[in-house]
Amino acid sequence: MQYDCRIEGDTLVATLTPDQNLDGATLCFSGMAPLVPVSGGTLHHALGSYREIALPDIAAGQPHQITLRYSGGFQPANRAWLPLGPYLRHAGEVIVLPPTPAGRQAPTTSPGADDSLLPIVPQPQGWTPTGEVINIDGFAVTGDALSAVAALADRQGRHFRGTHQVTVDATDLPVDAYRLVIAAGGITVFSSSYGGTFYAGITLLSLLRDGALPCGEIHDAPRFGWRGQHLDTARHFYAPTTITALLDIMAMLKLNRFHWHFADDEAFRIALNTLPEITEKLAQRGEGQLLPALFGGAPVQGGTYTQDTVRAIVAHASALNIEVLPEIEAPAHALALAAIYPDTRDPDDAGTETSVQGYQRNVLNPAMPRTWEVLEKIVDEITPLFPFGHLHLGCDELPEKTWMQSPRARALMARENLTTTQDLQGWAIAKLAAYTAGKGIHPAAWEEAAQGNNGGIGNNAILFSWTGQGPGLDAARAGYDVVMTPAQNLYFDMAHTDHPDDWGASWAAFVDLPDTIAWDPVPDPTLADRIIGVQGAFWSEFTTQDAQMWPMVMPRMLGLAMIAWQTDAPMPNTLLALSAHYQLDDNGRLV
Repeated sequence: MQYDCRIEGDTLVATLTPDQNLDGATLCFSGMAPLVPVSGGTLHHALGSYREIALPDIAAGQPHQITLRYSGGFQPANRAWLPLGPYLRHAGEVIVLPPTPAGRQAPTTSPGADDSLLPIVPQPQGWTPTGEVINIDGFAVTGDALSAVAALADRQGRHFRGTHQVTVDATDLPVDAYRLVIAAGGITVFSSSYGGTFYAGITLLSLLRDGALPCGEIHDAPRFGWRGQHLDTARHFYAPTTITALLDIMAMLKLNRFHWHFADDEAFRIALNTLPEITEKLAQRGEGQLLPALFGGAPVQGGTYTQDTVRAIVAHASALNIEVLPEIEAPAHALALAAIYPDTRDPDDAGTETSVQGYQRNVLNPAMPRTWEVLEKIVDEITPLFPFGHLHLGCDELPEKTWMQSPRARALMARENLTTTQDLQGWAIAKLAAYTAGKGIHPAAWEEAAQGNNGGIGNNAILFSWTGQGPGLDAARAGYDVVMTPAQNLYFDMAHTDHPDDWGASWAAFVDLPDTIAWDPVPDPTLADRIIGVQGAFWSEFTTQDAQMWPMVMPRMLGLAMIAWQTDAPMPNTLLALSAHYQLDDNGRLV
């Protein structure tokens, strides 16, 4: 079976040459966004970006073309926009078609060296060299923090253990800050916290190359307390070892918050004892499953994280001074939950609202008692797994006019003096946040949670500004703590460039390495106390294999690390000069 697909202007042209007669066959695939057939087939079934195209009868050896076009004004930007996981359904069988060559084909670059820089990211706040160099075989490891650094070095295949003594002295410094004195007579770490000692060890690990260590004194402290990286494991199931590898790279860059996005329209990845049907029905999606092969690389794929696996990942993160923020997603992005629990929807809702991903009926209805039963069980069982004591509730991308034709929702709105969709969402997310806060958990949500005539989510929630900085600044002025994660700078699923052979989305921008630092997280100094950090994001709509993530998040995570830690504005040439030290292999290890 021969198959290929290419971009021609604003269309995709797939050519299929079967090695057998195809009578009544159906072409199945997923796309970056909803696609419609222009010629060569008829749309048979659709769900979001998943498509089933009924083909005419095709004789063996006869080439057949199917022309497709994205709806909603989307234009294909690169290979990631070609059909994902294509296969044929024919005569009761599944025929897997050759996939598009996936993943970024990163160009080879040779950034120039800069001897004025320490070869580490982020750069320390202060560095006073003596000009001396000591040759050592590594460090004698004592204490939990430095032992964690040594274990990280082992996993990275890097030399760290040896006989050279490191003295750790307690002193009055902020959390995660440290002072490091490197001299021929000994190495001394001054800190007041596990994080400070750990990051001093990370600095030593990064500086120790070929047994040579520069002497001098480093004074270092982070700009922001929240230095985060997000990963979407709902659209693609990443092996636990891939997640821990990401945590290791985060630790090497002194990032300290992992935002675990395991729930969305397409999946809910953590097994729950109180709602076992979620795992039973959503562990896999694809041919013959509750949900079809949405964003899939194969006819059937998926996976679930057991609670023991979750605890192991959280423990791995904790040793690296990383807290884990879970996200459960409500009230939108709930296609899967609504399919399992139809009584979370008003049966008399006549609305036809559609999400930006092309889904209908993907929102839980806050007027239905079952909605609160399900959400409260999720909160009750998820929160004990994550000792960070924070829970991200979601609250993004609610389709326009949701609930406006639901009699039960309209009755609730009348009782609560609510007028718009945003008013009811604000009321609902505030109620969920109050339940969460009542359990001693700090709520968080996306920027849309500030909307509504009641002031939005409230409850001392942390908001994440993702469409740009503007909503985050508005939320900060309204009294919310804000984490800046603007898509134009820190969404690492965006393509690096506009080259057609690149890889990634493009709806927000093309985000190359210099773009990650071409902005100021705190453009209004009066809001400095409210903007508590920055965070990168990686969404997985077009990721079909774990290894495809690494050339997307790196080297751009270097810019995130710099702007999260350094108080001075890093320059693009600094990033380029240092990126040579942070190349990753297919397993996410430094090379």
